[in-house]
Parts: sequence; C-alpha cells; structure tokens
Amino acid sequence: MVWFKRKLEGIQTSTKDKKETPEGLWYKCPKCQTVVTTEDHILNFFVCERCSFHERVGSEEYFQLFFDDAKYKEIDKKLKSGDPLEFEDTKKYVDRIKQTQKKSGLTDAIRTAYGKIDGQDFVIAAMDFSFIGGSLGSVMGEKIARAIDKAIKLNAPFMIISKSGGARMMEAGLSLMQMAKVSAKLNQLSEAKLPYISFLTDPTTGGVTASFAMLGDINIAEPDALIAFAGPRVVKETIGRELPSGFQRSEFVLEHGFLDYIVDRQNLRAEVSKSVRMFMN
Repeated sequence: MVWFKRKLEGIQTSTKDKKETPEGLWYKCPKCQTVVTTEDHILNFFVCERCSFHERVGSEEYFQLFFDDAKYKEIDKKLKSGDPLEFEDTKKYVDRIKQTQKKSGLTDAIRTAYGKIDGQDFVIAAMDFSFIGGSLGSVMGEKIARAIDKAIKLNAPFMIISKSGGARMMEAGLSLMQMAKVSAKLNQLSEAKLPYISFLTDPTTGGVTASFAMLGDINIAEPDALIAFAGPRVVKETIGRELPSGFQRSEFVLEHGFLDYIVDRQNLRAEVSKSVRMFMN
C-alpha cells in the first residue's frame, strides 16, 4: 500500500516525530457546527460568523470590550464570602468557595470596575457564570452597592451585566436580601440623576431577573439569551400548558415589552456609548 507510506517529497515525517495539534487552536460552534480558528473567534467577539451564536464570556471579556483601550481599575477585588449559616450539603460551603476560587481564579461571582467609554467615566458590575453559576449572594450585593457609590462619586453612568442562575441557596435569606438592597441602591443612583443600564446575557434567571436586572433605565440583551424567573420545565409544570416557541428567550421577551432592544456583541459598545451620551448630555 504505497499510498499509505507517504513517500511524496515533504511528507515523509516518521510517526515518532509527528506532533499533535495543540488544543485550543480551533473553535466549533455548538449551534451550527462551523469550525474556525480560536483566534478568529476571539476577534469576532466570541460570536459565530455563520449563525451569530453568542458564546458565553466572563467579566474580563466584557471589560476588555467596553472600556477605552481595555483599561480599567477593579473595585473591591479581594471581597470574599463568609459562611454565616455554616451551610453544608454534598460538601461544606467554605470548601466549595475555596475550590471554586482556585478553579476560576475569581473571588466571587461578580467583578466591579470603572474606567471610561469614549472618554466618559463608566462603572460596570459584571457577573461570572463560572463561579457557582453566577449566583447572587452577600458579596455580589455588597460589591454592586459599593460600585453604585463609586458611580455617584464619579458622576458616572452605571451598568450591571447579568449572567446568573439566581440567588445562592447556601446563603438562604441573606442572598434574597440582596435583591432589595441593590434595588434600594439603584434608587439612590436615580436620585443622583445618573443612568442605570441593565444588560442581560445568557442566562439571566431567578432572583436577579426578579429584581435589579429588570430595573434599568434601559434594559438590553444579547441575542437568544435565556431570560426568566423560573426555568421552562417549572413553568410548564405549574401552568400545565405547552410553552410557545422561543419562550423566555430575549427575542420573545423583547416582543412582550420587557426589553428596550437586543444588540449583538459586535455592535454592543457603540450602542451602549450612544445611550450613555444620550443620558449624560
């Protein structure tokens, strides 16, 4: 089988000298199966060029996208969760926190930072789904509250980028209290006549949706993002009816009046900058 021996000039590399292709060089879209280089995928803001599927990204990617020259200063970087309830399920809460911090490189499910967008001071609180599902706990509520204080001090617009599975059960009532706490702080922002932009990404669910994610002066979302209080299965079982196609996706939510607009990631910075200028001028 001469064809198998690869005798053509330039392709006579022996098996022992062949090198494996490094992992991470290629990205395969989970929706349309299109394969592109990871570099091209990153340059396209983690959006599939063929079907516009928006890959989930974290706070760092959003900070890089929004802030001028990708320069920003993080707020309350070292704030960490305690264990006031001494909670334990399959493992101790303190152990779960430590393991997640080590794995994700984050201290909690949200990062807050300030910088500039087109020269205008801007404060962002961005959730990270990789940290216990972006769950709302005491640290998240406190960091958002302090970020709002920073926005008032800087006379700057404020944005929350939501990406959450809901309230953190390991903190029980303490996590639910953050819904009211953040809503009250947003009222202070309103009294200071500063805009709050709520940006909902996939997924935004539970207590986050039920409170501050829907309180924006402008509520915007990424395409095809899951936006809900309870999951589709729970809703279906509760009402005992089949759900409409696309139920709880951002396009459905927009159609029923809960969003102002949907924007793809490539145009996101320009649209948010336009909204900021509209409010601040």
